Amino acid sequence: MISHREVPADATIKEVVVKQEPTGEWFAVLGIETENGAPPKPENPEKCVGIDVGILKYAHDSDGTAVEGPDLTDERERLERAQRDLSRKDHGSANYEKQQRVVARRHADLKRKRRDFLHKLSNYYAREYDLVAVEDLDAKGLMELPSNSRNRAGAAWGTFLRMLEYKCDREGTHFVAVNPRGTTKECSKCGVETEKPLWVREHSCPSCGFEADRDLNAAYNILSRGFDQVGVVHPDSMPAETALPPGTVAVPAERVLETGSPVLSEAVRPSRAG
Repeated sequence: MISHREVPADATIKEVVVKQEPTGEWFAVLGIETENGAPPKPENPEKCVGIDVGILKYAHDSDGTAVEGPDLTDERERLERAQRDLSRKDHGSANYEKQQRVVARRHADLKRKRRDFLHKLSNYYAREYDLVAVEDLDAKGLMELPSNSRNRAGAAWGTFLRMLEYKCDREGTHFVAVNPRGTTKECSKCGVETEKPLWVREHSCPSCGFEADRDLNAAYNILSRGFDQVGVVHPDSMPAETALPPGTVAVPAERVLETGSPVLSEAVRPSRAG
């Protein structure tokens, strides 16, 4: 038997659900209750971050880390080949049913790689910070927009935000979902709104002259709204007055998948124990 993780010693198993996946694999899902509850959330959070999610960069935070999304090209190509092979089989035949299981395994490979990335990224933010501010996105509504729906579906923003929320609760971290309206247009320095087509990747305020990466500016605004919502005083250092911060780190998804942390080195951002 292969277990996802060990059951805590103080856990009481409340429910067991046994299910079979289309791949033919069997799983037992345990619902448990532990004696030790979540740690209390700090009244005055010190380490705070705003996260802007997107397609070109999966996540860009207010500390200057830009995380690329996972490259699922190989998995998608294997899935498409399996689907083409399935279309050539006689419906209802033994070969057709066998190929159906192959297609199911390819779907599962794609899903597992994506969820592995999302689990590790959300776990990092929940453990590293005292407060995490995100946009309160209508993921279902975004999926219904006419353009780029495949990339939106592959991004799985709703799944990421749900994972992040329950992990923040587990770690005693404030999770704040703010109104997303205008976070990209609004200048994080002076509040003036400027229209930006999607291809414009830098924010340049015509009012105060503040310049920053488009997504970094949005992350600043998200964090600022998170402070307002929780009642935390804004630090004087936000936002940093720089066009492209020298501390900005572009992190490939492979680093998240391999190490479970988007940080490239201890010199970039210290890690919190545990």
